[in-house]
Amino acid sequence: MQDVRIARWAHTLVHYSLALQPGEILAIESTPGAAPLIEAGYQEALNIGAYPIPFLNLETLDELLLQQGNEQQLNWLSPLHKRLAEKVDARLFIHSSENIRLLVSVDPARAIKRRQAMQAIYQIYHARERAEGFRWCMTLYPTQAYAQNANMLLREFEEFVFATCFLNDPDPIASWKAISTEQQRLIDWLRGHDKVHILAVDTGSDPFNQRRPFINEDGIRNFPSGEFFTSPLENSANGVICFFPSTYDGRRVEGVRLVFRDGKVVEASASQEEDYLQQMLNLDKGSRYLGEFAFGNNAGITRLAHHILFDEKMGGTIDMALGNSLAGTYGINQSAIHWDMVCDLRSAGEVRVDGTLFLKDGKFMA
Repeated sequence: MQDVRIARWAHTLVHYSLALQPGEILAIESTPGAAPLIEAGYQEALNIGAYPIPFLNLETLDELLLQQGNEQQLNWLSPLHKRLAEKVDARLFIHSSENIRLLVSVDPARAIKRRQAMQAIYQIYHARERAEGFRWCMTLYPTQAYAQNANMLLREFEEFVFATCFLNDPDPIASWKAISTEQQRLIDWLRGHDKVHILAVDTGSDPFNQRRPFINEDGIRNFPSGEFFTSPLENSANGVICFFPSTYDGRRVEGVRLVFRDGKVVEASASQEEDYLQQMLNLDKGSRYLGEFAFGNNAGITRLAHHILFDEKMGGTIDMALGNSLAGTYGINQSAIHWDMVCDLRSAGEVRVDGTLFLKDGKFMA
């Protein structure tokens, strides 16, 4: 993909998403599959006088560790990763998998054990983000694997990514700022409101308390983005909700139906991979509670890509995540998972906030 839009992508990530400054250290983490974007981002960082450090991984190494590593190796943390988390000013992570189902044959318990061990590293990043202004951004470089999973040709998927990131626009940063302004208007409307009630096909909830502030996700941390999210009060969700197919660690779970009572999932079913869903729900004390509630607002995403970076941003949908609360939301739920699931409200659904219609058939009414 030698394309002017790659240069726009790198420029937007470095100057807008990460706001990188001269003299700062930027970690770029990916696989060789994203080489064009890695090179463009590296060059952009050099141009402003920053210090980019590339960290390239082979995704097959993760499979080897999870399949063959012993207990001590699964729990071991590289001192290099710890030092990186303590010192870099910004981190760019580029998804670029060549085999999204690589971990399907791995025992989920071993994958979770490794994720739990890595929480110590992520906690360093989260603490520095709150206290020191550390920045991060995550994006996705199109590969054949992602295209096939999205039921698209590679060229079609490339164009999908460019469009949803506004990279066809001469000035993507201006487009993202416009999205940010519109979402902030909706967030300002929600401020001071409390109870959220969802109604859709096969879905209905009693009003639950969001109460905490919404965060404007406008291309700063996720790229693409276009959503605003919060953490609902942990014991407030009641009702039934059905979701789009949802993928976690390469496993696509379809026909997900969850029943909440006082915030906790008390019933769960799926038409595909139900055993895996149940295993994740039983993972720890926080895995049956919500860590996030969000509204999708990216009008360029009109079909499932079967990757949550895109699907949760789809305009006219809502997103709920089981497990760990996100930094900055004041949520207190803790879990080794954060599993986003998307509910479609585009053709027949509504959200009322304190009794006032806020979203109707995918359109904001505020």
